[in-house]
Amino acid sequence: MRWFVGFAMALALAGCNSGSGGAESAAKVTPPTEGVTDAMIAAAAGEEWLTYGRDYAEQRFSPLTQIDESSVGKLGLSWFFDLDTARGQEATPLMHNGVLYVTSAWSKVYAFDAVTGQLKWSYDPQVPRETLVRACCDAVNRGVALYGDKVYLGTLDGRLVALNQSDGKVAWSKLAVPDQKNYTITGAPRAAKGLILLGSGGSEYKARGYIAAYDWKTGNEVWRFNTVPGNPADGFDKDGVNAKAMETAAKTWGGEWWKLGGGGTVWDSIVYDPQTNLVLFGTGNAEPWNPKAIDRGTGDALYTASIVAVDADTGQYRWHFQETPEDRWDFDSNAQIIMADLEIGGQQRHVAMHAPKNGYFYVLDAKTGQFLNAKPFATQNWTTGIDPKTGKPAINPEARYEVTGKPFISLPSAMGAHSWQPMSMSRQTGLVYIPTNQVAAAYLAAQGWKESDIGFQVGLDSGKTAVPADAKARAAAKAATTGALLAWDPVKQAPAWKVDYPGPWNGGTLATAGNLVFQGTATGQFVAYNAKSGGKLWSFPTQTGVIAAPMTYSINGEQYVAILAGWGGVYDLAAGVVADKSGPVRNISRLLVFKLGGTAKLPAVKPMAKQVLDPPPFTGTPQQVALGSDLFGRYCSVCHGDAAVAGALVPDLRHSAAIGYPDTIKSVVIDGALQHNGMVSFASALRPADAEAIRQYLIKRANEDKALEGKR
Repeated sequence: MRWFVGFAMALALAGCNSGSGGAESAAKVTPPTEGVTDAMIAAAAGEEWLTYGRDYAEQRFSPLTQIDESSVGKLGLSWFFDLDTARGQEATPLMHNGVLYVTSAWSKVYAFDAVTGQLKWSYDPQVPRETLVRACCDAVNRGVALYGDKVYLGTLDGRLVALNQSDGKVAWSKLAVPDQKNYTITGAPRAAKGLILLGSGGSEYKARGYIAAYDWKTGNEVWRFNTVPGNPADGFDKDGVNAKAMETAAKTWGGEWWKLGGGGTVWDSIVYDPQTNLVLFGTGNAEPWNPKAIDRGTGDALYTASIVAVDADTGQYRWHFQETPEDRWDFDSNAQIIMADLEIGGQQRHVAMHAPKNGYFYVLDAKTGQFLNAKPFATQNWTTGIDPKTGKPAINPEARYEVTGKPFISLPSAMGAHSWQPMSMSRQTGLVYIPTNQVAAAYLAAQGWKESDIGFQVGLDSGKTAVPADAKARAAAKAATTGALLAWDPVKQAPAWKVDYPGPWNGGTLATAGNLVFQGTATGQFVAYNAKSGGKLWSFPTQTGVIAAPMTYSINGEQYVAILAGWGGVYDLAAGVVADKSGPVRNISRLLVFKLGGTAKLPAVKPMAKQVLDPPPFTGTPQQVALGSDLFGRYCSVCHGDAAVAGALVPDLRHSAAIGYPDTIKSVVIDGALQHNGMVSFASALRPADAEAIRQYLIKRANEDKALEGKR
């Protein structure tokens, strides 16, 4: 079939050195010959799920057929496990030798008997809760890597940890990030050719992006590719292996970009391709978002918002394709990359497919990075089109908000037309199944912006662009904020079918040879659809929003489907708009495992208590409110919501009794009274008078929304 990545080719190439300069580096590492090996991952037998995307191609397609379109109606819960981390759950479980390995928020690891659900061992890396201040998007973790006899984990506070598969004991632990002030790790490691591949997050926190390869036995770093050029005084690439590539990239930057790191972090989307011996990865936004904040100029800011390919053995640059030049909207290219063989223009091509935040679906030649085609899979207004030969976007002049000085209401927004939630591809239908979002946002350049030692460093005026306390404006914002499961034909570059959802931020997808597509939803359903038609075949009420992606495995001839449930992530924290339009989405973090004829039952849940606004009277001044709005937008909104309308994971400060007491707010914001809950002191950026201005802004906002509720 034209979508099939040849097993024999992948298996043969998995153990060879085909990249230039590979022999020298390959001598440094010896891939495992027992346990989970390269050959096993390349073979991708259907019974097990050995790596994040199931196979090296990251297609998330399972050949298992016991659960199919005719039998899925008999699917029932086999077992479940309640987690103790009530944050967003984003991991994909892995299964090997009858053991299911999964991570939860705060980078905890669990190993279960995959049939019975019995907990075999667990590991808690004891991530300090203060780490939240530099974690843009919740305390999430997307999973582990299995390789040899080890389990590999990236922790939120920046460590790469190797655990014994047998008992969960630490074999070794290495600090993987340059510092623990600006970097976090949320992505799942990948393993290939004796290497553990991992990047980091932090593009809003003075971080410089990179991907590094570590020896699977020792954790020693083998190579590092920096995605942004460093200080010219240090030769652009002091600690990397690509000085020439970084010198070229430096020509696309202006000002003293290196002082804020530059961004371009590799926080997800890593794939090893055996056919080309390349590691492909996506990079994050340029930092800060607003180019004028540091006089970044009008250059492309390489290699941010790009797909980059490097030699797997040496980390040497091979090619790049930039999807969003001069990114100023946080259009990361960190959505996962799928490798496949497709017939493009009558010719068989080995390609990389990508549906990043910016709303375009890209098809590139995997070996050379040649642009083949791209079409919008979602509504977008940041471009007026894409050059069909080069793939270069024609940027809408109004989207350059730092030039116009006016707000730009963008579709998509920083949430992305498609974010990190994995898409899948069926080798039967040839379709790619994408969890899509429609979320608009306003961008406005901050005037006189200065960097600070804490919080987001994006150069935006988020206070002035917050949704106003106006019933019509809020209703319009909610009505326009939706989501969908989109089945996309990558050859025709056109939609095949679509299932609309009432809100965005729904879970990743799984495609199977049973002609099924599985997906969890923000409204608390786990659903199976007909992969060809999109018809709904089965659903299960999860009691909580689902953002993670499912997987499937088989033991003793019985097929299971597993998924992590637990609402969270950046949308819940920052958007202030709920998924089902009726109220906050609850978080009940648990692992759910299904099989045909499963009879387990979830415990009943109590209805969520309705929060009643009962704020103190507003006694502040217009000047305090204006200052408080600006400060809240910059330092608080990323966790406590646009216009202080929070989701369910953190306190909605409009309802907090603390806003009635100046000393209480000061003790939290300035003195760090709740630092061990993740709410650290902001004394390095804010004064007591600033804390009082934020308090008065919150009181005013609470009274405004109380008045709106009274008019309903």
